[in-house]
Amino acid sequence: MMNFSAWSIHRPLPAILGFVLLMAAGFYGFRQLPITDFANFDNSNISVSVGYSGATPSQMEVEVTRKIEDAVASITGIEHVTSNVSRGNSNTNIEFAEDIDIQVAMDDVRDAVSRVRSSLPQDINEPNVSRMTVSPNPLATYAIQSDSLGQQELSWLIDDSIAKQLRAIPGVGQVNRQGGVDREVRIDLQPDRLLAFNVTAGQVSQQLRSTQGEQAGGRSYFGDGEQSIRIMATVDSVAALRSFPIALSDGRAIRLDEIARVEDRYSDLRSAVVLNGQPAIGIQIRRALNTDEVTIAQAVDAAVTELQADNPTVRFTLVSSNLPRVLATYESSMEKLYEGALLAIIVVFLFLRDWRATWIAAVTLPLSIVPTFYVMWLFDIALNTITLLAVSLVVGLLVDDAIVEVENIVRHLREGKRPKQAALDAAQEIGLAVIGTSLTLVAIFVPVAFMPGISGRFFRQFGITCAVAVVFSLIVARLITPMMAAYQLKATPEPKGHDKYLSKYIGLVHWTLNNRAKTLLGALSIFVASIVAYQYLPGGFINAEDRGEFSINLTLPPGSSLQTTRKAVEQVQELLQSIPEVTQIYASINVGSASVEAKLKPLEERERSQQQIQQAITPQFGKIAGARVSVGGRGFGQNMSLVLVGDDAELLNQTAARVEQEIRNVAGIGGITSSAALVTPEIAITPDFAKAAKLGITSAALSEAIRIGTSGDIDVRLPKLSLPSRQIPIRIQLAPEAMQSIDMLRLMRIPARNGSVALQNVASIELSSGATQISRYDRHRNVTINIPLNGQALTTVLAKVQAIPAMQKLPPGIEQQQSGELERQTQLKAGFVLAMVAGVFCVYGVLALLFNDLLQPITILLALPLAMGGAVLALALGGYGLQVPSYIGLLLLMGIAVKNSILLVDYAVLGEERGLRRHDALIDACAKRARPIIMTSIAMGAGMIPTAFDLSGTNTFRAPMGMAVLGGLVTSTILSLLVIPAAYTYVGDFETWVRKIRHRLA
Repeated sequence: MMNFSAWSIHRPLPAILGFVLLMAAGFYGFRQLPITDFANFDNSNISVSVGYSGATPSQMEVEVTRKIEDAVASITGIEHVTSNVSRGNSNTNIEFAEDIDIQVAMDDVRDAVSRVRSSLPQDINEPNVSRMTVSPNPLATYAIQSDSLGQQELSWLIDDSIAKQLRAIPGVGQVNRQGGVDREVRIDLQPDRLLAFNVTAGQVSQQLRSTQGEQAGGRSYFGDGEQSIRIMATVDSVAALRSFPIALSDGRAIRLDEIARVEDRYSDLRSAVVLNGQPAIGIQIRRALNTDEVTIAQAVDAAVTELQADNPTVRFTLVSSNLPRVLATYESSMEKLYEGALLAIIVVFLFLRDWRATWIAAVTLPLSIVPTFYVMWLFDIALNTITLLAVSLVVGLLVDDAIVEVENIVRHLREGKRPKQAALDAAQEIGLAVIGTSLTLVAIFVPVAFMPGISGRFFRQFGITCAVAVVFSLIVARLITPMMAAYQLKATPEPKGHDKYLSKYIGLVHWTLNNRAKTLLGALSIFVASIVAYQYLPGGFINAEDRGEFSINLTLPPGSSLQTTRKAVEQVQELLQSIPEVTQIYASINVGSASVEAKLKPLEERERSQQQIQQAITPQFGKIAGARVSVGGRGFGQNMSLVLVGDDAELLNQTAARVEQEIRNVAGIGGITSSAALVTPEIAITPDFAKAAKLGITSAALSEAIRIGTSGDIDVRLPKLSLPSRQIPIRIQLAPEAMQSIDMLRLMRIPARNGSVALQNVASIELSSGATQISRYDRHRNVTINIPLNGQALTTVLAKVQAIPAMQKLPPGIEQQQSGELERQTQLKAGFVLAMVAGVFCVYGVLALLFNDLLQPITILLALPLAMGGAVLALALGGYGLQVPSYIGLLLLMGIAVKNSILLVDYAVLGEERGLRRHDALIDACAKRARPIIMTSIAMGAGMIPTAFDLSGTNTFRAPMGMAVLGGLVTSTILSLLVIPAAYTYVGDFETWVRKIRHRLA
């Protein structure tokens, strides 16, 4: 590529046309790139959901969940298996390694579930195997209210019209209704009449299901045509349903309304939504994965505006949306890009005092960044927080190569050469160093792209984006920069004042060369101190951001009604209304649980941050008697999950309770919640197998009869009332007033071989209790204790928790399992170490090949530990810990530190090749390369200032990275200019000694 510079200078047209095409492709790619918040993290998960109406969690765990877990356990590539079991539902989530083909994994899971289907209960809903196709976080949530429409009419308007129009928007993956009611026909059977006619609830349900519905009747031929035959056995009105004939065992038939009350109404109210104290219905919109978050959110906003105009009696209120935050991140990142580029260009001008040279260096930025967007589009990389960070970060790096080229050409011009000759000579002289600095950066960023785990998904897009941009900057530096300089630069005098500072620096270099041992010992001391300080920095995954909203989740004791839950929510609303920063309160209420979302004023209009408000209000929720309350916001850095696992459920719950109690006594920790299942009252029915066998009653028949009688048949088997626009489910069960006591349950009729018998004749019935929910992690029961971080670092809270006596002495059979952000933070540290080792090895290989020397690259790599001290100090002063952005900054710092060393060592080697003594070659290298090193470092620092220091409040994620780079940049630049020359002499002396030994042996 060194000869390419001369080729480009002599024949500029191909390079110009090539970059015109690259720029066009880059602008095209930029327009195609979707804008999102973060990369998708849940697209390697597959879930298996099973419904079993009426089954208890314990029954579901034994008969369904464990069998599914065992079936999928042998599938290759599984990282974790998580199951949540509740009444009538089992959901098993299977997380696969990222390198697994998810479609192949999907087929494997389906096959595994199919193999065990015969061993599962026959009357369960068919297992549903699915993968994540929509974003887990809502794109937007709206509350819908109306003064003229009732809940039933408004619910149907949402289902029939509003949701359909929103689903039609390209990229919308899911629209869910919250609250509202579902219309259904209720057939409340009267027990005394069932007894009088000797018929059971199950028999009524079976007759309706088997005789009511459309059926195919084959086809016939009349004349020359063919007609299909259809049996229209449907009921299209409640009046017709009341007169539906029910066959009796003695051959007679009666009307349905003779044994039941038939009403067109809505299903039992199990959920509700409240907006600022007023009833509402909510809709949540989720986007499909790998789609443009901004475009879809804007389309949804436009569609809602149109729906509002078409339905003037309905009010739409935006509850939450990611659009403002994503747009703010995008716009802020682009601003930092422009600001960083401008500051870097100003630095170039201040050093060179030549507008032509500044213009040539400035051209590098768009020519390097814009084509990068096209490659990002080819790799399906979106414009998100990470990639925008990468683009804004590399601004200083991209201009470095051009600065080195231009500065070297200007120096040759000042020696009296003509511009074209100066460009040719300077490009040839600096070529190896420029190629080496760029390839070392690529060698650092590429291994980052292959980090494992969720951390790797952050670093992969960052590494690819940075590596591609650096490659383009290298091409620009070798093709465009020398060519432009040859035709546009003119000789200018040396700016005044440079010689004075240079002579002082050369004096320091003389001292370090004369005191090599002291210099290297001092550098080693700084490095050791940095390693020690590094151990004391707090750690985590990603800092919590101020998103201007947080949620309060409530869990009430088992058996709590919807009305009881609503009253608890009203208490939460009263507490939130007392907070001046809260502007909107939205509550989604279910039976026994609720989620309340509080929206805050904009950050600039309040004195307290979101985390400070959360921390202040959390103790007040202790006033809500009997409720488990957790407070948290969306995104990372909110909670730490402490997971305890074990097979002994009783011991696990006892241990979790003891750990939870001791954590509550730790200073600085509050608002703790546990997933340990609360005990709920149950009615236990134990069949008398001998009596049941004599009467021809099986356990399955007994279960079905009781289930249909108390709550109706499973949803997929319910008969339907056919209307022109929809089908309404028909639910058949005993009248609610008939199920008010356990004595009525004992008298329930069960179908037998000859007629029916009372339940109490074939089974014992007694009150009992059981778990409301069972959680399993990697095929073991688990309890998760959620601990709010409240602005503290993850490792700080973890250390406090690990120090309590209960965690120090966990009983045999109970273990702590890493999960959530704790697991991610562990993966992050391990991945960072792996990436650093791989990066250093790759850099060494690149330098060894370029310099054709195995020892000199060691000199260059000595710059790496010199950058650590400044980075650690800057992070500590800024109050930041070691999270994803901090590690990104440290990786970036590796490349910067190596670049400075390469410039020095390369010129020192050239000096020795020209016949200079090693000492003189080093002095000459320091004199010639000090200015470009300082220029590139200051340009890089200038480009980083907008990222590290930002008053807009949108910089929570980027700031730690900017601080790490700025701090390390200062120390690595200063120490490299002084320590590298001393290290070079030791390496050179060693090489000389080796050559002498070889000569003697030869």
